[in-house]
Amino acid sequence: MMDELELLKKDWQKQEASLPKLTYDQIYKMIWKKSSSIVKWIFYISIIEFGFWIAISFVPIKSDQLDSGGVKLIQITDWTIDIIFYLVMIYFISQFYQNYKKISVTDSARDLMKKIIKTRKTVMQYVWFNLGLFAITMVVVLLEVLIFNPPIELTQRISSADSSLIAWLLLGILFAVSILFFGLILWLFYRLLYGILLKRLNVNYRELKKLEV
Repeated sequence: MMDELELLKKDWQKQEASLPKLTYDQIYKMIWKKSSSIVKWIFYISIIEFGFWIAISFVPIKSDQLDSGGVKLIQITDWTIDIIFYLVMIYFISQFYQNYKKISVTDSARDLMKKIIKTRKTVMQYVWFNLGLFAITMVVVLLEVLIFNPPIELTQRISSADSSLIAWLLLGILFAVSILFFGLILWLFYRLLYGILLKRLNVNYRELKKLEV
Protein backbone atom coordinates (compact mmCIF):
# COMPACT_ATOMS: atom_id res chain seq x y z
CA MET A 1 0.00 0.00 0.00
CA MET A 2 2.83 2.40 0.88
CA ASP A 3 4.57 1.64 -2.39
CA GLU A 4 1.42 2.52 -4.33
CA LEU A 5 1.07 5.80 -2.43
CA GLU A 6 4.69 6.68 -3.11
CA LEU A 7 4.24 5.96 -6.80
CA LEU A 8 1.12 8.10 -6.94
CA LYS A 9 2.93 10.91 -5.13
CA LYS A 10 5.87 10.80 -7.52
CA ASP A 11 3.54 10.72 -10.51
CA TRP A 12 1.62 13.75 -9.19
CA GLN A 13 4.85 15.66 -8.60
CA LYS A 14 5.94 14.94 -12.18
CA GLN A 15 2.63 16.18 -13.53
CA GLU A 16 2.84 19.32 -11.37
CA ALA A 17 6.34 20.00 -12.64
CA SER A 18 5.17 19.71 -16.25
CA LEU A 19 2.43 22.33 -15.75
CA PRO A 20 3.28 25.89 -16.86
CA LYS A 21 4.02 28.15 -13.90
CA LEU A 22 2.93 31.77 -14.11
CA THR A 23 5.24 34.49 -12.91
CA TYR A 24 4.23 37.33 -10.58
CA ASP A 25 3.98 39.77 -13.49
CA GLN A 26 1.85 37.40 -15.55
CA ILE A 27 -0.63 36.85 -12.72
CA TYR A 28 -0.74 40.57 -11.97
CA LYS A 29 -1.42 41.45 -15.62
CA MET A 30 -4.27 38.94 -15.75
CA ILE A 31 -5.88 40.41 -12.63
CA TRP A 32 -5.28 43.97 -13.87
CA LYS A 33 -6.93 43.19 -17.21
CA LYS A 34 -10.01 41.67 -15.55
CA SER A 35 -10.29 44.53 -13.06
CA SER A 36 -10.00 47.15 -15.79
CA SER A 37 -12.75 45.42 -17.78
CA ILE A 38 -15.07 45.32 -14.74
CA VAL A 39 -14.59 49.01 -13.96
CA LYS A 40 -15.21 49.82 -17.62
CA TRP A 41 -18.52 47.95 -17.49
CA ILE A 42 -19.52 49.85 -14.33
CA PHE A 43 -18.93 53.07 -16.27
CA TYR A 44 -20.95 51.84 -19.28
CA ILE A 45 -23.86 50.66 -17.14
CA SER A 46 -24.04 54.00 -15.33
CA ILE A 47 -24.33 55.79 -18.69
CA ILE A 48 -27.12 53.43 -19.81
CA GLU A 49 -28.93 53.98 -16.52
CA PHE A 50 -28.55 57.74 -16.87
CA GLY A 51 -30.11 57.57 -20.34
CA PHE A 52 -32.96 55.43 -18.99
CA TRP A 53 -33.87 57.96 -16.28
CA ILE A 54 -33.75 60.78 -18.81
CA ALA A 55 -36.17 58.87 -21.03
CA ILE A 56 -38.48 58.27 -18.04
CA SER A 57 -38.51 62.00 -17.25
CA PHE A 58 -40.15 62.69 -20.63
CA VAL A 59 -43.17 60.55 -19.76
CA PRO A 60 -46.12 63.00 -19.54
CA ILE A 61 -47.88 63.33 -16.17
CA LYS A 62 -51.48 64.51 -16.07
CA SER A 63 -51.97 67.50 -13.81
CA ASP A 64 -55.15 69.03 -15.27
CA GLN A 65 -57.17 68.17 -12.18
CA LEU A 66 -54.91 70.20 -9.91
CA ASP A 67 -55.30 73.86 -9.12
CA SER A 68 -52.79 76.25 -10.67
CA GLY A 69 -50.97 76.76 -7.37
CA GLY A 70 -50.63 73.01 -6.91
CA VAL A 71 -49.32 72.57 -10.44
CA LYS A 72 -46.70 75.28 -9.95
CA LEU A 73 -45.52 73.87 -6.64
CA ILE A 74 -45.32 70.36 -8.08
CA GLN A 75 -43.35 71.57 -11.09
CA ILE A 76 -40.85 73.47 -8.93
CA THR A 77 -40.42 70.47 -6.61
CA ASP A 78 -40.03 68.02 -9.47
CA TRP A 79 -37.58 70.27 -11.32
CA THR A 80 -35.49 70.71 -8.18
CA ILE A 81 -35.30 66.96 -7.59
CA ASP A 82 -34.50 66.31 -11.26
CA ILE A 83 -31.71 68.91 -11.31
CA ILE A 84 -30.13 67.46 -8.15
CA PHE A 85 -30.45 63.94 -9.52
CA TYR A 86 -28.88 64.73 -12.90
CA LEU A 87 -26.04 66.76 -11.43
CA VAL A 88 -25.13 64.01 -8.97
CA MET A 89 -25.50 61.35 -11.68
CA ILE A 90 -23.08 63.29 -13.91
CA TYR A 91 -20.68 63.54 -10.96
CA PHE A 92 -20.75 59.77 -10.36
CA ILE A 93 -20.41 58.97 -14.06
CA SER A 94 -17.31 61.18 -14.16
CA GLN A 95 -15.99 59.37 -11.07
CA PHE A 96 -16.55 55.97 -12.72
CA TYR A 97 -14.73 57.20 -15.81
CA GLN A 98 -11.81 58.51 -13.76
CA ASN A 99 -11.63 55.21 -11.88
CA TYR A 100 -11.46 53.38 -15.20
CA LYS A 101 -8.74 55.66 -16.59
CA LYS A 102 -6.68 55.44 -13.40
CA ILE A 103 -6.95 51.67 -13.14
CA SER A 104 -5.80 51.40 -16.77
CA VAL A 105 -2.41 52.91 -15.95
CA THR A 106 -1.82 51.21 -12.60
CA ASP A 107 1.78 49.96 -12.33
CA SER A 108 1.79 47.89 -9.13
CA ALA A 109 -0.38 45.35 -7.33
CA ARG A 110 -0.68 47.53 -4.24
CA ASP A 111 -1.73 50.49 -6.35
CA LEU A 112 -4.32 48.34 -8.13
CA MET A 113 -5.71 47.21 -4.77
CA LYS A 114 -6.20 50.86 -3.77
CA LYS A 115 -8.02 51.56 -7.04
CA ILE A 116 -10.32 48.57 -6.49
CA ILE A 117 -11.18 49.79 -2.99
CA LYS A 118 -11.91 53.28 -4.34
CA THR A 119 -14.13 51.86 -7.09
CA ARG A 120 -16.12 49.77 -4.60
CA LYS A 121 -16.57 52.81 -2.37
CA THR A 122 -17.76 54.97 -5.29
CA VAL A 123 -20.29 52.35 -6.40
CA MET A 124 -21.69 51.98 -2.87
CA GLN A 125 -22.02 55.76 -2.52
CA TYR A 126 -23.81 55.85 -5.87
CA VAL A 127 -26.26 53.12 -4.88
CA TRP A 128 -27.06 54.70 -1.50
CA PHE A 129 -27.56 58.11 -3.11
CA ASN A 130 -30.06 56.66 -5.57
CA LEU A 131 -31.91 54.81 -2.81
CA GLY A 132 -32.05 57.96 -0.65
CA LEU A 133 -33.26 60.16 -3.50
CA PHE A 134 -35.83 57.51 -4.46
CA ALA A 135 -37.25 57.57 -0.91
CA ILE A 136 -37.41 61.39 -0.93
CA THR A 137 -39.09 61.38 -4.35
CA MET A 138 -41.67 58.85 -3.20
CA VAL A 139 -42.51 60.97 -0.15
CA VAL A 140 -42.87 64.10 -2.31
CA VAL A 141 -45.09 62.32 -4.85
CA LEU A 142 -47.33 60.86 -2.15
CA LEU A 143 -47.68 64.25 -0.47
CA GLU A 144 -48.48 65.87 -3.80
CA VAL A 145 -51.25 63.36 -4.46
CA LEU A 146 -52.53 63.57 -0.91
CA ILE A 147 -52.59 67.37 -0.71
CA PHE A 148 -53.50 68.45 -4.23
CA ASN A 149 -55.39 65.52 -5.73
CA PRO A 150 -56.49 63.01 -3.08
CA PRO A 151 -58.70 60.12 -4.27
CA ILE A 152 -62.37 60.80 -3.50
CA GLU A 153 -62.83 57.38 -1.90
CA LEU A 154 -59.86 58.01 0.40
CA THR A 155 -61.20 61.43 1.43
CA GLN A 156 -64.63 59.99 2.22
CA ARG A 157 -63.17 57.17 4.33
CA ILE A 158 -61.00 59.53 6.36
CA SER A 159 -63.88 61.98 6.94
CA SER A 160 -66.23 59.17 7.96
CA ALA A 161 -63.74 57.48 10.27
CA ASP A 162 -64.35 57.59 14.04
CA SER A 163 -60.90 59.09 14.56
CA SER A 164 -59.25 61.04 11.75
CA LEU A 165 -55.93 60.86 13.61
CA ILE A 166 -55.96 57.06 13.51
CA ALA A 167 -56.98 57.16 9.85
CA TRP A 168 -54.08 59.46 8.97
CA LEU A 169 -51.72 57.31 11.04
CA LEU A 170 -52.77 54.18 9.15
CA LEU A 171 -52.36 56.06 5.89
CA GLY A 172 -48.86 57.11 6.91
CA ILE A 173 -47.97 53.50 7.75
CA LEU A 174 -49.32 52.41 4.36
CA PHE A 175 -47.17 55.00 2.60
CA ALA A 176 -44.10 53.97 4.61
CA VAL A 177 -44.62 50.31 3.73
CA SER A 178 -45.04 51.25 0.05
CA ILE A 179 -41.79 53.23 0.08
CA LEU A 180 -39.93 50.37 1.79
CA PHE A 181 -41.36 47.82 -0.64
CA PHE A 182 -40.40 49.70 -3.80
CA GLY A 183 -37.10 50.74 -2.23
CA LEU A 184 -36.34 47.06 -1.60
CA ILE A 185 -37.07 46.27 -5.24
CA LEU A 186 -34.70 49.04 -6.34
CA TRP A 187 -32.03 47.81 -3.91
CA LEU A 188 -32.34 44.26 -5.27
CA PHE A 189 -32.02 45.66 -8.79
CA TYR A 190 -28.78 47.47 -7.89
CA ARG A 191 -27.52 44.43 -6.02
CA LEU A 192 -28.04 42.32 -9.12
CA LEU A 193 -26.71 44.96 -11.51
CA TYR A 194 -23.62 46.15 -9.65
CA GLY A 195 -23.30 43.39 -7.04
CA ILE A 196 -22.05 40.84 -9.58
CA LEU A 197 -19.36 43.23 -10.81
CA LEU A 198 -18.31 44.19 -7.28
CA LYS A 199 -18.14 40.52 -6.32
CA ARG A 200 -15.70 39.92 -9.17
CA LEU A 201 -13.66 42.92 -8.08
CA ASN A 202 -13.53 41.48 -4.56
CA VAL A 203 -12.17 38.20 -5.98
CA ASN A 204 -9.47 40.14 -7.83
CA TYR A 205 -8.65 42.07 -4.67
CA ARG A 206 -8.14 38.84 -2.70
CA GLU A 207 -5.92 37.44 -5.45
CA LEU A 208 -3.82 40.61 -5.39
CA LYS A 209 -3.55 40.35 -1.62
CA LYS A 210 -2.09 36.88 -2.01
CA LEU A 211 0.54 38.27 -4.38
CA GLU A 212 1.57 40.84 -1.79
CA VAL A 213 2.04 38.27 0.97
